[in-house]
Amino acid sequence: MKVYKFGGASIKNADSVRNLFEIIKLSVGFELIIVVSAMDKTTNSLEKLTHDFFFHDRDINSSVHKIKVFHNKLAEELFTDPLHPVFNDLELIYDRIKNKCIHLRREEAIYDFIYDQVVSEGEMLSSSIVSHYLIECGIDAALLDATKLIKTDDVYRDASVNWEKTTEKIKKKITFNQNVYITQGFIGSCEKGHTTTLGREGSDFTAAIFANVLDASEVVIWKDVPGLLNADPKHFSNTKKLNNISYHEAVELAYYGATIIHPKTIKPLQNKAIPLYVKSFNDVKLEGTLINENSAADSVTPSYIFKTDQVLVSINSRDYSFVSETHLGELFSLFAKLHIKINLMENSAISFSVCFNDDEEKLERFMKAIKDKYKILYNRGVELMTVRHYDQDTLDQLIQNKEILVEQRSRHTARLVMKNKVGEGVKG
Repeated sequence: MKVYKFGGASIKNADSVRNLFEIIKLSVGFELIIVVSAMDKTTNSLEKLTHDFFFHDRDINSSVHKIKVFHNKLAEELFTDPLHPVFNDLELIYDRIKNKCIHLRREEAIYDFIYDQVVSEGEMLSSSIVSHYLIECGIDAALLDATKLIKTDDVYRDASVNWEKTTEKIKKKITFNQNVYITQGFIGSCEKGHTTTLGREGSDFTAAIFANVLDASEVVIWKDVPGLLNADPKHFSNTKKLNNISYHEAVELAYYGATIIHPKTIKPLQNKAIPLYVKSFNDVKLEGTLINENSAADSVTPSYIFKTDQVLVSINSRDYSFVSETHLGELFSLFAKLHIKINLMENSAISFSVCFNDDEEKLERFMKAIKDKYKILYNRGVELMTVRHYDQDTLDQLIQNKEILVEQRSRHTARLVMKNKVGEGVKG
């Protein structure tokens, strides 16, 4: 049994969905779980819709209309019958998006809760189209609702999986009466029945959950790249493919921000020694990248990870007293409460600095909570660079015309928070 995960770029248009079918045909005879993300930039569109409606009370009809036009046009290219049931299924989801926004705003629900209820509909749209198309093409497929199978706590936007209940639900539902099951990545539900999400780009994690529970022989993440690259092609023109890395190295890269794999993906696979392949959606003949227990090639090729749109916050005691464990405990409790994930931290005698994703609303709430006790300085729009298996010559090239704000090094990893030498100054 195999688990295939298709990201948004892999099902971004009608031709991509047709290509998905060709890949599935090559696996006829295997039992398959297919996990799909929202199509193309749909998650971004739903995030903007939710944010604009919640914080600025903007009308959602035009945003929903754009999402509808995109998905209906794609479906019309795949299904020649205008009365095909897929169109009715999609219409129900569009209406559900509108109704959720209006109802939840009336109930004065918190933003993270509304986010999960609305943004999760992107996966519902894509899985509906993909499942109908595979059935239309003669594949013996069944559509599963991941919210009925992936059970979580109620930490919205970053839910933790209840493995006992999830295992029970999946094993009871998936009996392989069909050879192929399609389900949604990224989403689950809590004990109250409300939809939760597993964190941005969490569809990889969903694939790993199903693989672990069902003892899959392998997981394949289908991407629009030839495999796991040592750097983002947006930053480097001469990237190299990593042919084989270990689970440990993959966890390190994901932790530091390599976006091709969700950080939580590796552990469920490593626990059962299930190999993970990252393969090209565009050329299935390419070998791709294998992630397993083999660590022989981990340090052969340096890897470069850039996280842009970061904020560096320096927290200083007002009376020059030491930043003690008590202070740090208070600060970390606040980070947890606000769901702020720290990408880098550094402390000295009287200050503590953290780097995290630049979220204006969370930054303001954080500073408001500590301003009476601490002096705060911050830089927005900075960049966090991580280099695994670095060498000095390469580092020197990467930091040209950059002002280094924080630098950390270990035996294998160099991390630098930096900004362009001409740019925004420190605020306080």
